[in-house]
Amino acid sequence: MLNVAVRKKLLQANPCWGVEFPVAVRGLFRPHYVTWSEQRRIESQAPPHLRNIVQIITETGLRVYKELTPMRKDQIDFVNATVWIPDSKTPNGIAEIPLTPLAIEAFKSQMLISGIGPFLFPSNKNPSGHHKNLKTAWRKTLKRAGVPYFRIYDLRSTYATRLSAGGVADEWVTQLLRQGDAKVFKKYSQMKLQMKREALEKMNRQAN
Repeated sequence: MLNVAVRKKLLQANPCWGVEFPVAVRGLFRPHYVTWSEQRRIESQAPPHLRNIVQIITETGLRVYKELTPMRKDQIDFVNATVWIPDSKTPNGIAEIPLTPLAIEAFKSQMLISGIGPFLFPSNKNPSGHHKNLKTAWRKTLKRAGVPYFRIYDLRSTYATRLSAGGVADEWVTQLLRQGDAKVFKKYSQMKLQMKREALEKMNRQAN
């Protein structure tokens, strides 16, 4: 109503502009923050391609099924340490992504096992020519690692949380996630409290 009043020039400005409501997490959307110890256990039990996926997502925040598994090798530029995303969930997702040294090593590792085809994650079982479903391998890997089940998509949430905990401004985290709405970031950053607890436990262990 206040916005309508502003448009009709009955008010100079909306006094409620900028007010933000708490983000409620309902249903199944409760992101899991992956601790470093969990990630090491998962990587130790994962098949090579899945281990590379874990490392790439936690270092880049790529969307697993929309951006990473259908990726072609010519999208990766090792010289400039970037990867090009030509198709994504949102228009903001189409972008050139900078790569960390760990991400580069994971991409190079995947290149060595991907064969001579155009896809980075090829699959003979899928007509598309690349992996489209990792649920079975993911569930089995978590079970072998002794880690309670969580969605593989939460690796992206973990990427956002680590950025935020490392002191990166919320606006930059939103841009690195390639999200158009900053409110989405609030959902990803909810795990910061768990990360703080982990840091305190580590500090206590060192003190002891």
